[in-house]
Amino acid sequence: MPRYSLVALVILFNAIPVHAGDDAVKRTITYVRKLQTSTGGFTSMAPPPTVPLVPTLRATSTSIRALHYLGSEIPDKQACIKFVESCWDAKAGAFTDTPAGKADIFTTAVGIMAVTELGLPTEKYAKPAIRYLSDNAKTFEDIRIAAAGLERLKALSPKNADWLTAVKKIQNADGTFGKGPGQARATGGASVTLLRLGGKLDDVAGIIKTLNHGQRQNGGYGKDDDEIASDLETTYRVMRCYVMLKAKPAYVEGVRSFIAKCRNEDGGYGIAPGQPSSISGTYFATIVTHWLKQ
Repeated sequence: MPRYSLVALVILFNAIPVHAGDDAVKRTITYVRKLQTSTGGFTSMAPPPTVPLVPTLRATSTSIRALHYLGSEIPDKQACIKFVESCWDAKAGAFTDTPAGKADIFTTAVGIMAVTELGLPTEKYAKPAIRYLSDNAKTFEDIRIAAAGLERLKALSPKNADWLTAVKKIQNADGTFGKGPGQARATGGASVTLLRLGGKLDDVAGIIKTLNHGQRQNGGYGKDDDEIASDLETTYRVMRCYVMLKAKPAYVEGVRSFIAKCRNEDGGYGIAPGQPSSISGTYFATIVTHWLKQ
C-alpha cells in the first residue's frame, strides 16, 4: 500500500475532533494568560503550587505571539513590556532570558520578536542586535534562529553571504537537506532559512514532495531519531516551509488530527501527545492551526 494511502487510513480510523470551537479557543487563551506572572513576564508552563513562578524571555515572547494568533490581548501589556525591556543587555547589545542573565543568540532573536510584536520602537535594539547575531551565529541552528529574528526587523546580517554559503554546504545534490526519517524536518527548516537569507530553491516541487513523504502515520512530523513519533516543534518547522512555498501538506486533516492529539484538558498543548501543556507546544499548535485556515 502506498505510504500516503496508509497515512490517510490511519487518520481515518483514529479520527479526533480537530476544529476547535469558540469554547476550546477561550480555554486555550485562559491557559496562556495564566502563565503571566506579577513581573509581566510569562513562564513556560504552569508549575505545581509549591514551585515558584520563573518568567523567561523565551516563554514571554512565545506567549505574546500565541495570544496574537488566538486573537487575545496580553493581560498586563505594560508590565510585559517592562519585563522584555529588563532583559536587554545594553553592554552586550543582546537579550538575556532573565533580567541580569547571560545573553545568547536564541534569546536575542526571540527578544527582537517580542519587541516587534509589542509594537515597541526598534531603534534602540536593531543595530546592536544585528551586530551581536552577526558576530556570534556560527552553527546552522544559530543561523536559523538569527535569520528568523532579523526577518522581523526586515534586515539582513552583514554576514548574510557567509550564512548562505554555510546553509548551502549542508544541502543535498537534489536540493533537499538531511536524510532518513528526519529529512522532512531538516529540509523544512533549512529551506526556510535559505529563503529568509534571500536564497532560492531550484526544485520547489521536489522540496514539497520530500515534505509530503515525511508525514508520519499520526499526521505529524518527527525528528530523525524515530521513524514513528511526531512532535509539534518539528511539525511547525515543516509547516513554516509549506507556508513560505504557498503550499499545504498532502493530508491537511492529518496535521489537524495530530494537533488535536496534543491538546490537554487545561486548554494547552503538549509538545507531543501525552506530554504536559507548555507554551511552546501551545504556540506551535496555535500558529499551525492558523496557517491551515488560510
